[in-house]
Parts: sequence; C-alpha cells; structure tokens
Amino acid sequence: MKRSVPALPSHQHCTPALAQLLITGGAGFIGSHTCLVLLESGHSVVVLDDFRNSSPKALERVIGLAGPKAAERLTVVRGDVRREQDVARAFEAAPGGQAITAVIHFAGLKAVGESVRQPLTYWDVNVGGSLALLTTMQIHGCRTIAFSSSATLYGCPQQEPIPEHATVKPINPYGQTKAAVEQMLANLATSEAGWRIARLRYFNPVGAHPSGQIGEDPAGVPNNLFPFISQVAVGRRAELLIYGADWPTPDGTGIRDYIHVMDLADGHRMAVEHLLALENDALITLNLGSGRGHSVLELLHCFEQCSGRSIPHRFVDRRPGDAGITVADPTLAFQCLGWKTQRGLKDICRDGWAWQRLNPEGYQN
Repeated sequence: MKRSVPALPSHQHCTPALAQLLITGGAGFIGSHTCLVLLESGHSVVVLDDFRNSSPKALERVIGLAGPKAAERLTVVRGDVRREQDVARAFEAAPGGQAITAVIHFAGLKAVGESVRQPLTYWDVNVGGSLALLTTMQIHGCRTIAFSSSATLYGCPQQEPIPEHATVKPINPYGQTKAAVEQMLANLATSEAGWRIARLRYFNPVGAHPSGQIGEDPAGVPNNLFPFISQVAVGRRAELLIYGADWPTPDGTGIRDYIHVMDLADGHRMAVEHLLALENDALITLNLGSGRGHSVLELLHCFEQCSGRSIPHRFVDRRPGDAGITVADPTLAFQCLGWKTQRGLKDICRDGWAWQRLNPEGYQN
C-alpha cells in the first residue's frame, strides 16, 4: 500500500526546478488562473482544451498578464481529453520535443444540478476523460499528476470543519464521478511503481484575477452562486435564486467555504512542485479551503457592499444533491505544502466584481 506523504514544514521546501507541464482544461476558470501562476513562476505549459465551456481568449489574456516572453512557454492544443489521440498530441506538442514532466488535470464537468439531470454525460466526461489521460500518461512515461477533485465527495459530512479522513459519501453524480477518479488514482498508485499523485479536494472557488482580465465565464445560465450574483449585479440576470431558506444554519441559507481562485491556483502550483521534488512514490490527499464558512446571504451582502449594486433575490426550494454546510479543515495542506489562503471574502467580491464590471458579457466582449 502507498503511504501519504509525511507533513513537511514549509521552510524545508527548496526552490523548485522549472518544469514542462500539461494542463487539461487549462482555458477554464481555475485552469486559466493556474496557467498564469505557473507561467509567472517560470514553468512551461501545454494546455489541452476543447473549449466547450471556456474561451481561447482566456489564454490570450493570460499571456498579456504574464508578459510577452511567456508566449514562448505556452502551447495550446485543441482537443478532447476523452480521446487518447488528442491527449497524445498534447504530450507531443511541447516546443523542442521536451517531455511532459507532470500533469494538472482540470478537464471535466462540475455542476451538481446538471449532473443529477445528465449523469451519463458526467461519467463519460469526468471518468472517461481521466481514464484516457492516465492511459496516455503511462504510454509516455509520465507518472506525476495533480487531480482537480472536490469537497462534494464528502456528501453531507458528520463533522465540521471536514478533515481529509472524513467518510467519502457523495450524494450526487458529480461527486460520485470525482470519488471514482480518486479511487482510480489510488488503484494505479498501488499497482505500479513511480506514481506521484496529489488529489486536491477544493471547496468553492470564486473571485477572479485582481486585474479583472480573466475570470469565471460560464456558458449559459450559471450553475454556481458567485457568477450568478455577479451577472445580476451587472444586469445580465434579473434576480438571484437562493436554493433553500430552511437549512440548519444561523440565517437559513447554505454555508460554504469560499476560496479565492488565486489562492487555489497557488495551491496547484505548490502541489505539483512538491510532487516533482519528491524522490519516492506518493499518494497525497489535501483539502484546499479557507477553513471558514460563509452563508449565501453573507456572500450576497458582501458583494453588494463591494460593487455598490443591489442584488434582487428570491428564495426557492432546495436543489437535489445539495448539502447544508461544507467547510474545510485545511491543516494538512499547510503542513505538507506550506499553503494557506491569503485572501478573504472582501477580496473575492472585489476581484470578482472587477472582472464582471470590465467584462459584462464575459469573453464575448
């Protein structure tokens, strides 16, 4: 059996070697911010994305933020992570025939409600895509991966904040697909030597780059709370629907651990650098969250203050597959990586509003 990596004090981390990385779903919300952080750190990146829920403009803006020389270290491959031939093209696309040394796997579908309505699509994309990716990694001799998992797989947790050893019991197809890929990775680590794997369970990514140049731009009606709030604020939506006013919380609305997307991007960079610095096999599982929960109404009122806009809202019935409270215990991430969140709810709302205000129609501006 593989053991989790022992916790390391942050001062023991050495300066990481620069790497050639493959980022699946790198044009998406979290992926684009992570690409920016990696490029700013000097790494080279190949992005594989089919742009079904993202825009090539996000990566153009990443280059603008990272500087013109960064363009030489970013390669974009249009393709579907479910197709092994597309993943193989991405592995072979690095300039000068450089080998991919590690993968950060974001590509997948992520809406809880949609997963309840379309479970087969979620199993196809999230699990089928991961299988094709891991198979291609084996063929190309790449054994290092940071996987974009989710706190959704904890279901309705019995304790708060939630530690990594809490029971994995997802209550919706989205969470079930994340749990299935985590199990696939654990099986792989046990069956074959050489794998260095990080399963990163993050909570509620929100906000945007403080420049307002890149941010979250969901296709169609947003499935997540924060982009819905910001679209109401900018006039794209008439009102916010709040799913449930009878949760067992102080104000009756659901409580979540909101994490600024830039903190999350830093967490991915630190995780992959940590894996690459290890000399032995590893399978680590880390929560990425702030450790503090905020209700829907708290987030709404904070956004109103930061934007100066009133957010019309209406309470409706709870959605199938939702949980009342999910808050991370992020202790292990700090012990292992030296990582913790640096930004709070006001930073999240300020930066998210800057993005939406400057880009009222998202990347279609």
